[in-house]
Amino acid sequence: MKADAGCLWPGTDPLYIAYHDEEWGVPEYDSRALYEKLVLDGFQAGLSWITILRKRENFRKAFHDFDPEKIARYGKRDRERLLKNEGIIRSKAKIDAAIKGAQLWLNIEEKEKGGFTELIWKHVGGKPTQNKFKGMGDIPAKTAMSESLSRELKKRGFNFVGPVIVYAFAQAVGMVNDHTIKCFRHAECARLAKR
Repeated sequence: MKADAGCLWPGTDPLYIAYHDEEWGVPEYDSRALYEKLVLDGFQAGLSWITILRKRENFRKAFHDFDPEKIARYGKRDRERLLKNEGIIRSKAKIDAAIKGAQLWLNIEEKEKGGFTELIWKHVGGKPTQNKFKGMGDIPAKTAMSESLSRELKKRGFNFVGPVIVYAFAQAVGMVNDHTIKCFRHAECARLAKR
């Protein structure tokens, strides 16, 4: 991370810094990637993001690279395999939510115009919201947008999608640009949003 970057949350952890500098806030429109990030944010509930980030490759291996078609067919044996996997967060409720989410994702992809991507991005009008926060203390934990998206996801049957988790997801996938205006990534993500 560049000096005087503005976003202080990555601290000095190289993995966190790389995530901030390369991924966080980059607009993501790939439906499968959105599913993966939503699942990972669900696993974060009650934990810190760095905990999930350190286990992300383990999650990808355990969950067949977050292929919803494979995960949707997980049965008792897969659940037991995941609950024994020390490389991931072994929460039965969160594992079940990932499996159910894959089934819901498939239904949305098959039956709805624009699929999961449209479902997510319509909540910001299809393009990233460019916030101009001066400091980390200005950034909200949730917004009216995240409350609306959370309600829709819950209504459709998704779990671990409260408005705070959904706002963290929105920040991660670039639905909102919450890099502070002093951060070098703010302008870079704003340029990416114009593509």
